[in-house]
Amino acid sequence: MEIRIRRAQRSDLSEVIRLVRELAIYEKAEHEMWSTLEQYELAFDEKRISCDVAMVENEIVGCTVYYDTFSTWKGKMLYLEDFIVSESYRKYGIGQKLYDAFIEEAKKRDCKLVRWEVLDWNEPALRFYEKQGAIIEKDWWKAKVVF
Repeated sequence: MEIRIRRAQRSDLSEVIRLVRELAIYEKAEHEMWSTLEQYELAFDEKRISCDVAMVENEIVGCTVYYDTFSTWKGKMLYLEDFIVSESYRKYGIGQKLYDAFIEEAKKRDCKLVRWEVLDWNEPALRFYEKQGAIIEKDWWKAKVVF
C-alpha cells in the first residue's frame, strides 16, 4: 500500500470534514459537531487552519487539522485540532506519517511547542502519543464557553 501525505487543497475540505465527523462519532460526540463545510472553507481561505491529508491511491484516508497560536510561556506554537485516520486504515503507519508531517511543519514554522488534546479513555491514542515522547499532562483542566 502506497501512502502519500500532502497539504490539503480547498477541494479536499469536504473529505476533511467527513473524517472529522468520523472522529466525532468515535469520540461519542457527533451531536457536538456544528461546523459546516462553508466554515471550513472560510477558515482555510483566511489561512486560519492548515490541513494535511493522507492518500492511499486516490482516496483521502486520514488528515490533520492545525493552526498557529502562541504560548505566553514558550512562544510560537502549533495546535493540532484534529488528527484522524479512517478506522479501516489504522495500523498501516498512516498515523505515524501524518504525525511526522505535523511535527516537521511545526519545526519549519519555528514553533517552540506543539499541543493537542486527547481523551483519557482513548488508550490507542495515548499509547501512540507516549511512544512519540509526548508529555500527557493530567494536572490541567479544560475550560470553555460555548455560544
